[in-house]
Amino acid sequence: MVVWDLGGVLAPPGRALTALADALDMPESDFAPAYWAHRDAYDLGGAPEEYWHGVAAGLGRSLDAEWVERLDRIDTECWAVLAPEADRLLARLAARGTPLGVLSNAPTTLATAVRRASWSLRFDKLVFSADVGLAKPDARIYETADARLGRAAAASGIVFFDDRPENVEAARAHGWRAHVWTGGEAAVAALRQEGVLDD
Repeated sequence: MVVWDLGGVLAPPGRALTALADALDMPESDFAPAYWAHRDAYDLGGAPEEYWHGVAAGLGRSLDAEWVERLDRIDTECWAVLAPEADRLLARLAARGTPLGVLSNAPTTLATAVRRASWSLRFDKLVFSADVGLAKPDARIYETADARLGRAAAASGIVFFDDRPENVEAARAHGWRAHVWTGGEAAVAALRQEGVLDD
């Protein structure tokens, strides 16, 4: 089975921050620290209202319910769209019958959007941090993913791609054959090395 991170791997990085900063009419460099400051709690299942009010407080602003809904919609839509090179690679693997999975740190609203997206039908299993109350690189999330992916007895059968080295290191420590995502071409080379692709 080949398992993928979402943000920065399947979904292109940077789109959400740019779109949200534009919506708030402010520089992305000013917006980004507030965006990330509370993200861990949000990815673990925190409420959208709590997260976006925390972001706003970090920016010295206040948001009403309409703004919270708007920002969360922009954020979700940006992270729920596949990058073209990832889309092509997934199509190639799906055509070969390769089992596919997702393991991503993601809030509940994004997890819901991904499950509704037509592209998610290619995946056998989708595991999100908000669903299990654990986030990478916590070793326990890889154990939980094994059970949910149906590979509890064969962690070494998982090939995993993530854009964060610390998540890859934790996955390797768990027994997964993990690789840092640097783009589609490098991923193809890794999949050939792993024996997943032979063409």
